[in-house]
Amino acid sequence: MLEHYRMFADYNRWANRRLYAAASELSDAEYRTDKGAFFGSLHATLNHILAADRIWMRRFTGQGEAPTRLDQILHEDLAGLDAARRAEDERIISYIDGLDEARLGAHFTYTPITMPDEIRQKLGPTLAHFFNHQTHHRGQAHATLTALGRPSLTLDLVSFLRTEGEQWAG
Repeated sequence: MLEHYRMFADYNRWANRRLYAAASELSDAEYRTDKGAFFGSLHATLNHILAADRIWMRRFTGQGEAPTRLDQILHEDLAGLDAARRAEDERIISYIDGLDEARLGAHFTYTPITMPDEIRQKLGPTLAHFFNHQTHHRGQAHATLTALGRPSLTLDLVSFLRTEGEQWAG
């Protein structure tokens, strides 16, 4: 499973770079237009993905900034958000690279933002949620881009494996 999560960490970075490159081609007005995604605009959706990643990474590591709201705007401008996203992607890769199989099977505890109850879960399945959550919201970001009349963006894992992830494709 560890190699599986390493692959997802690399894929996550690749997909985020593609998404942010597409976002950089928008006007500021387009970037901030509410197109009906869960968080509305591409700006709010990208901020949410970063906020959630930071919340989970704080839970996993006990370190780093952790927003107190899922809709928190961490950066008002795309350039600042992009720089923070790149740093967080590298942090995720470094964290995953430092894990071992025993740690994946171990339990950890955290308190969700949405309720005061402490949760105890195994790390491995929670990492699956972590990466799936990013993919889910990147899909909403993709839908926002197409709603703005932009070309469809290839973010499929298999495309990553074919172009950038040969070491994972076997």
